[in-house]
Amino acid sequence: MTAIVDPVVAPLPLDLPQVERRYVLPDGFVAGATTCGIKASGRPDLAIVAASGDAVPAAGIFTQSSFAAAPVLLSGAHLSSGGESNAGHAKVVISTSGCANAATGPAGDADQLAIAEHVAGALGVPTTEVLCLSTGIIGTRLPVDRVRAGIDELIAAGLSAEPGGLEAAAEALRTTDSHAKVATTTVSLPDADGLAARVVRVTGIAKGVGMIHPSMATMLSILVTDADVAAGTLHVLLTDAATRTWNQLSIDGDTSTNDTVFLLASGAAGAGRVAPRSAAATTLGAAIAAVARDLARQQAADGEGATTLITCQVSGAIDDREARAVARAVVSSSLVKAAVHGRDPNWGRIAGAAGNAEARIDTARVRIAIAGQIVYDGTAGGPVPFDQAATAAAMNAPEVLFRLDLGLGEGTGEAFGCDLTEEYVRENSEYTT
Repeated sequence: MTAIVDPVVAPLPLDLPQVERRYVLPDGFVAGATTCGIKASGRPDLAIVAASGDAVPAAGIFTQSSFAAAPVLLSGAHLSSGGESNAGHAKVVISTSGCANAATGPAGDADQLAIAEHVAGALGVPTTEVLCLSTGIIGTRLPVDRVRAGIDELIAAGLSAEPGGLEAAAEALRTTDSHAKVATTTVSLPDADGLAARVVRVTGIAKGVGMIHPSMATMLSILVTDADVAAGTLHVLLTDAATRTWNQLSIDGDTSTNDTVFLLASGAAGAGRVAPRSAAATTLGAAIAAVARDLARQQAADGEGATTLITCQVSGAIDDREARAVARAVVSSSLVKAAVHGRDPNWGRIAGAAGNAEARIDTARVRIAIAGQIVYDGTAGGPVPFDQAATAAAMNAPEVLFRLDLGLGEGTGEAFGCDLTEEYVRENSEYTT
């Protein structure tokens, strides 16, 4: 006889395609990176990901900070130049790391435009087809002449459609990340006649392990696909994916001036055009969300100073939005983060965080489990006796799962975070020096 597993103990079922963490560029894209001297360390700091042919449909999501950085402002203007907000066409994404070019005033805006114009001139395309990413210390100016020289060197050497080109770009994106982050998946979409199935790939790279908290995308990422999708549809699919993933990611409660995600679609796979709200759109959207989710989990696991990935999954909410709010509140709690670092199964901190969420909660229906152990059951009167030592031992793992069921409806959601450690404080107290 098969044992019946209480659903509040088990992880939520995942309705997304499988993801691999390997470097592969979808058809129609090239990439590369170099060192141009922005980072004092001498590590790679300039990356380019580009369409191998003409400009392709593109979409972006950006920080909501009032101190939005120059690359955010310029890229938003370029994407919106065709009339759709944050959805248009782009030939190339250029990333510089080591300098955020944020809070730099008109001079910083001029620096960013000069870089975009140089890339456009080198590739023979309009400046509006250039999108920009930048990350690093706020309030510092980009060394424009060095960046120009790096662009010329990189383009002269040739961008590559091979995995190494994308891997180099991912390495050049990062600053305090301990390692680069990549995820890729494939799905099948019908061809233009709706008959034969075509394999379509979605791949993403990302950076960001600090200054991360829900407020849109909370990091830098470039996603590319060889699906055939209009820019407006791309933006809808990207927004939906970010809502489920990057907007459910919290490391330290701070967002950035530079948060940006781009999604570009080459159409080179030979599949038919993905129509809005179609079955194909649902399939492609799931692939985009799968890549985004895996990248978000990698970021949480690599949080500055972190030792443990925290996943909180919520079921039984009135709707998905409220489930996500509860999950987000739990992983964002400094007290919960500290308890995880101490391997302390203090379920009261989880309950307290959940109670602060913008969601309807009936404490007589809530059930909470930590690392597979039910610790609170409102339907049975509240606190549940449990083996604290065994539960603490179960928390001594690379990932700790909190499961909550609210007992009110069908809404589900999840969020990702990490423990709060002494190393986080040390790293950020020494960051600019």
